[in-house]
Amino acid sequence: MPKLTIDHIPVEVPPGTSVLEAAKTAGIWIPHFCYHPALGSVGACRLCAVKLLDGPVKGVQMSCMLPAQDGMVVSTTDPEALKMRSLVIEWLMTNHPHDCPVCDEGGECLLQDYTVAGGHGIRRFEGKKRTHVNQDLGPHIQHEMNRCIQCYRCVRFYQEYAGGSDFGVMGSARRVYYGRFQEGTLESPFSGNLVDICPTGVFTDKTARFRARYWDYEMAPSVCPWCSLGCNTVPAARYRELLKTMARENPAVNGHFICDRGRFSNAAVNDPARPRVPLVDGEEVSWAAAIDATMLRIEEFMELYGPGRLALVGSPRLPLEGSVLLARLAGLIGTEYLCYFAERDDGERVAAAVSLLADGRAASMADVRKADCVVILESDLRDEGPMMLLAVRQAWRSGAPVFLVGEHAPLEQARAVSIEAIELSIIEEVPLAIFERAVVICGTRDNPPAATELLAHTDAKIAYLFPGPNAFGAGLLAKEHGAVTLAEAVASGRVKGIIAVEADIPEALLAGVPFVVAADWLPTETVRRAQIVIPTAAWVETDGTYVNFEGRAQRFRKVMAPGLPIRGLPARYHASPDKPAPFHPPRVHRSAPPCGEPRPAWRFVAELVERFGGETVARIFAGRWELLRDLDPEGGGETVL
Repeated sequence: MPKLTIDHIPVEVPPGTSVLEAAKTAGIWIPHFCYHPALGSVGACRLCAVKLLDGPVKGVQMSCMLPAQDGMVVSTTDPEALKMRSLVIEWLMTNHPHDCPVCDEGGECLLQDYTVAGGHGIRRFEGKKRTHVNQDLGPHIQHEMNRCIQCYRCVRFYQEYAGGSDFGVMGSARRVYYGRFQEGTLESPFSGNLVDICPTGVFTDKTARFRARYWDYEMAPSVCPWCSLGCNTVPAARYRELLKTMARENPAVNGHFICDRGRFSNAAVNDPARPRVPLVDGEEVSWAAAIDATMLRIEEFMELYGPGRLALVGSPRLPLEGSVLLARLAGLIGTEYLCYFAERDDGERVAAAVSLLADGRAASMADVRKADCVVILESDLRDEGPMMLLAVRQAWRSGAPVFLVGEHAPLEQARAVSIEAIELSIIEEVPLAIFERAVVICGTRDNPPAATELLAHTDAKIAYLFPGPNAFGAGLLAKEHGAVTLAEAVASGRVKGIIAVEADIPEALLAGVPFVVAADWLPTETVRRAQIVIPTAAWVETDGTYVNFEGRAQRFRKVMAPGLPIRGLPARYHASPDKPAPFHPPRVHRSAPPCGEPRPAWRFVAELVERFGGETVARIFAGRWELLRDLDPEGGGETVL
């Protein structure tokens, strides 16, 4: 491996590593714009200049384009290199607007940071600035072309990495323009990554525009809940409102990017119509009163029907902590019906998939990106897991053939990311045996159980797309505790009561059930039919764990406190009883924000566990991570099961 010296620090790196990346391994940061780990180097910005003092190459060079070689002596602080970088910043700032105070990128802008670091504070150029006309790129992306520094990151991601064709670069020299031939919504399902990948404020999140600065955000590492892939994210909130979601790098999962569904699905958290206050027969009550009413109704139910007729129902979107406690509660109550899936087909398909993946055949998204053959079996990845489709494109870019097998693997998904795919009717037509790193991707929504049995006879790794962020965990618990699906329980004719914890239950399964308790943060049909409603915290309002499609347990952290967002707060929270809003605020001192009653789903189940003679809530809370010690014995952030 090449051995070189950077700023008097000896460095040894793998062959092919650039000097810029070699410097990173030594903790030395070389300024750069156009280089990105996922996109590689193009040498467009000329900012990463270093001085080579000795070795096979000498003089000022661009570190992103220079492979590390034996004997190199590199200086990042040489006066000649520093002067080069300062001049690059100066000419970039020649046409850049002085709008940092109103730019949404302020505080997280590389150009801002490098301008200050390079000592550029006085404009010498007195001519007119080059200006552009912005475009309307749809409801999610704000376009401010005058801030562009021509680093080409946006085009390289959009066209090369993501396969989009409706956005690109036009013009030449100082007339270069990044946009569309005509205004319109960006078509790529990954267009939101332009916000993260742009080093300046050309592309910003329109949904959060002018709402807060970077230092105002409440942020925490999190996991996307909108499919089973478990992409790592950083949600940003302020004043109890989820403003935006950013991608968080995880090389084994989503890499550097996320899909638009995960980035822009904030409305459900901020929705005023979501359950926020406990309800008993439609009347607002306190959390304690709701728990008391739940226990009273359960006791009355057991006297009337017996414990065997009460079904406890979780779901693939219920975090692992609540799912584990639900099994404990079922044991204490003595019910025959512990359910983690509503529909029979979902339960059977997930159970078969979990059993098949238990022998270490699960493929991660990193495995898909490195595959030499990809088979998409009976799945529409655009719907079931968009980021998996982006991973497939990276394998295809490296030369891997892509096969679409079955009627539920439409060709349109390949066209969405510009993949040339081969359509086949049966998987036996795919020559899997000739490939060393083949991966078969299939879903559990439309795949017949026979597909799982068929995959058991292949040696390829398998990526199953499950119907929820914690479906794999629910499948493991269902197998361990002998759980049944709610459809099976209702079909027996014995179920007369349901306690649903973040469960989406079809109306047909609720019909004829006289007693329903629903704990949820979404306004589902189950919540509308329930006599008792317990508001739970959304994933950004609590800590928890999801087990993704490959069996990787990943923790997400609390971002913000639950409660009504300050923006749009109803007038009744601003007016005193004797004078209407907006004249006087109520003279009430609160220990919690308005409608701040939602608590984690596991907390609701834990209180029932305590009432039925199990561990106390305090003990469960103190040991809430111990619930998962068998899954994560070292207490880290993630574990592959």
